[in-house]
Amino acid sequence: MTNFIPIFPLGIVVYPGESLNLHIFEPRYKQLIQECKTESKPFGIPAVIDNEVQEFGTLVELKEIVHVQNNGEMDISTVGTTVFRVLEIIKTVPDKLYSGAIVNYPQNHLHTGKAELMNKVVIAIRELHKLLKITKDFHKVDTELSAYDIAHHAGLSLDEEYELLKLLREEQRQEYLKRHLSRVLPVIAQMETLKERVKLNGHFKNLSSFRFEE
Repeated sequence: MTNFIPIFPLGIVVYPGESLNLHIFEPRYKQLIQECKTESKPFGIPAVIDNEVQEFGTLVELKEIVHVQNNGEMDISTVGTTVFRVLEIIKTVPDKLYSGAIVNYPQNHLHTGKAELMNKVVIAIRELHKLLKITKDFHKVDTELSAYDIAHHAGLSLDEEYELLKLLREEQRQEYLKRHLSRVLPVIAQMETLKERVKLNGHFKNLSSFRFEE
């Protein structure tokens, strides 16, 4: 399917199923959000990287306008639904302040992952968070987690998050995260070891002296 959608380009990657809160302050996006509310229509968030709108993005639905200030600025909550590919940017839309795009929706295989592979990914990300001394609640049991659920919590760069967005099979996304974590974990572990060594420097140490054999 190919259609026109209003777009809100941002320097982030949004994944299907992701909840996203936004503060809206530009007049063009105030107009966009009001129309999305009135007409119950979604809008697209294509990723912006190095000041360029990228080919892929995610369609999002407006869940709620949480708060509107006196100047019209608003806080909204949205949820990502579908990955799209931009075919053409429409910079100027008649009678609209915002831009749009002609897009299609490549087939995205959401349920083609491997349980064993995902389990390894989840174990690795738990280890990463343990090393970093942070706690994450994914609000799902581990066996129900998908690559999209944890991608923002794996320490990926914006470019890497976008690369994952372009992968349209769950097994590919799982494998991408596995490879990333296998590279990152040893580095973080070494940093923790180095940190402990630095902490020891300057402190009195209770060490047994070396004893030569007689």
